[in-house]
Amino acid sequence: MRAICLGGGPAGLYFAISLKLRQPDADVTVMERNRADDTFGWGVVLSDETLDNLEANDPVSAKEIRSHFAYWDDIALHHKGHVIHSTGHGFCGIGRKRLLLILQERARELGVNLQFESEVKAASDYMDDYDLVVAADGLNSKTRMEFEDTFQPDIDVRRCPFVWLGTHQKFDNAFTFIFEQTDKGWIWVHAYQFDKDTATFIVECSQETFDAYGFGEKTQEETIAICEEIFKDHLGGHKLMTNASHIRGSAWIKFPRVLCEKWSHENVVLLGDASATAHFSIGSGTKLALESAISLAKHVSDDADLPTAFEKYEEARRLEVLRLQSAARNSVEWFEDVERYLDLDPVQLNYSMLTRSQRISHENLRERDAKWLEGAEKWFLEQAGADSNGPVRAPMFAPFQLRDMKLENRIVVSPMAQYKAVDGCPTDWHLIHYAERAKGGAGLVYTEMTCVSPEGRITPGCPGLYAPEHEAAWQRLTEFVHAETDAKICCQIGHSGRKGSTQLGWEEMDAPLKAGNWDIISASAIPWSENNAVPKAATRDDMDTIRDEFVEATRMAERANFDMVELHAAHGYLISSFISPLSNQRDDEYGGSLENRMRYSLEVFKAMRDAWPEGKPMAVRISANDWVEEDGVTPEEAVEIARMFSEAGADIIDVSAGQTSKQAKPVYGRMFQTPFSDRIRNDGGIKTMAVGNIFEADHVNSILMAGRADLVCLARPHLADPYWTLHAAAAIGDRHADWPLPYGPGRDQAWRLADRAAEMEKV
Repeated sequence: MRAICLGGGPAGLYFAISLKLRQPDADVTVMERNRADDTFGWGVVLSDETLDNLEANDPVSAKEIRSHFAYWDDIALHHKGHVIHSTGHGFCGIGRKRLLLILQERARELGVNLQFESEVKAASDYMDDYDLVVAADGLNSKTRMEFEDTFQPDIDVRRCPFVWLGTHQKFDNAFTFIFEQTDKGWIWVHAYQFDKDTATFIVECSQETFDAYGFGEKTQEETIAICEEIFKDHLGGHKLMTNASHIRGSAWIKFPRVLCEKWSHENVVLLGDASATAHFSIGSGTKLALESAISLAKHVSDDADLPTAFEKYEEARRLEVLRLQSAARNSVEWFEDVERYLDLDPVQLNYSMLTRSQRISHENLRERDAKWLEGAEKWFLEQAGADSNGPVRAPMFAPFQLRDMKLENRIVVSPMAQYKAVDGCPTDWHLIHYAERAKGGAGLVYTEMTCVSPEGRITPGCPGLYAPEHEAAWQRLTEFVHAETDAKICCQIGHSGRKGSTQLGWEEMDAPLKAGNWDIISASAIPWSENNAVPKAATRDDMDTIRDEFVEATRMAERANFDMVELHAAHGYLISSFISPLSNQRDDEYGGSLENRMRYSLEVFKAMRDAWPEGKPMAVRISANDWVEEDGVTPEEAVEIARMFSEAGADIIDVSAGQTSKQAKPVYGRMFQTPFSDRIRNDGGIKTMAVGNIFEADHVNSILMAGRADLVCLARPHLADPYWTLHAAAAIGDRHADWPLPYGPGRDQAWRLADRAAEMEKV
């Protein structure tokens, strides 16, 4: 085989090595336009996992790489005069120049033809002369651009400018993050040692801070002088250095996230940054390059032909690339919004930073540094008002108070439609369903949306609060919950609007009834879908009537002895239809601007608040993102919506998203709606509840400990397991949860089984 690698960085060199190891007779050339010892980065970071992969692939170069590594176990956060260390993270760094020289030497030993200071032509110029053309030509890949129609690159340039510098300052064998507040804004550093004398020192800031300093117009020398002054307390008298002196003017750049739909074209294949990038904040760019090089060499050598090899290479690597890019996206978004978190207590800020990518979970952090995490959990409990002499427990078991309502823990049973009511009246199904979940250990249990009128029901099976028998049935439930459990119970009150008069959930969701449909109403005469009836646009008289129905339902909830009520202003139902511009196209004072679109929702909420006891809390559920490209509610606008409800007397915002338009394109994933709660809580200074694909204790604890929400709602897990909270406590080793007294033997067995499972994991 004749193969040529376009680009002599880690990707191209390591592919050449890996191919020669498998095919010693292969004719392999690496072409690089720069000199052999040129490099424009400082250090690179690799994980223990990657080192093991290198060892398995080529023990010779792996041994040499290991001999030049700087190892560190700690992460250090410097913020407002505090320095917080956590350990157990297992990083290692090596100078990029040193890595390249090691790989060059190994490539020569194996007979690779290295051609430096050779201008690389277009990939098409090599396709006829070589069996295989490997385009390892970096972020600005000419090959990717030449065959753009085939590769279909998606390039997302991130928001924060950064500059890659170096220094001879030491950083206590820790990956160090430094945050400094200046008169022009926050500016921060990612720093790590990569040999005994030198460290990488990446300076990053928001675009606003960058513009305020005028970095775009400054020379590298001027930039370095400013950064040395900002970080003088951390540099110990050492200078900052650049190795990008070949660049005229500013060396600041923004990181481009690259992902290609396809990685090969005929006998050309992309490798390394040419095909995919991962942000430096998780240190995985070189990892991706080296491991992809191994995979490509394996498939090119083992498979029958290049098309098959390329297909299998892409199949083998794409999932890992997407996984790392997902983690990198989470990490980079945290830094892009880091000013949101910089007023958090240093303990919580550090936790938020450590778990930002979602690769490190709460219990994984305990494995890394149990002592630090225990201290952080103790801090969280003390902030929550727990007994300082009590046991140290996970954040999910911290108490929480809203007005006079005290919750035993932070777990909420989300509203989940049952479709089992008869003429709006809850039945024994509801009594048993909700009572079981109250017995299951959650701090707060929600009813499903409880409707203010027969016409306000979503389906004929939805419950209401508009008749005396409804009130009596709900009171029977609340009396049981209060007498037999420590849980509190909240009534979610709503009106279906244009999504009403539809079939039961296990029939055809959101589809009109096959017979017996009732008239529906909305902010504007816009149907939910082409299959749904056109709703009546609410008149002022209609709005007055419905507002009064909400008030009467609230009074019934009080007489039924609910601890809390929530206004359902999400998911496209009536109140939501006034808030979203997708469903509100009115031309009166209730349409148009956000202030106008919020007018009726706030009117309803304030009337409910006036009818609800002062000592009892109220919540509002909102859709914080309509998930449409244009004209819908955005996460930024959701902060204002939450602030308006908060100023009107809402104690907490239940932050959901979507279900407001058939055109929505939600992005699903673990905890996928939590970022909206995070934004509202930390940008708006408002208490929030997080919802959406949260199903593990780790999820709950990381959300709470990082300050992304105050309460965490779980829906489907509670459908599958009414005792989810008690079982989660047992699984993580917590032995302080109160089980119902008759269930003591079951508790003891659950604890024994959990202890046995934990022991087996250690084996």
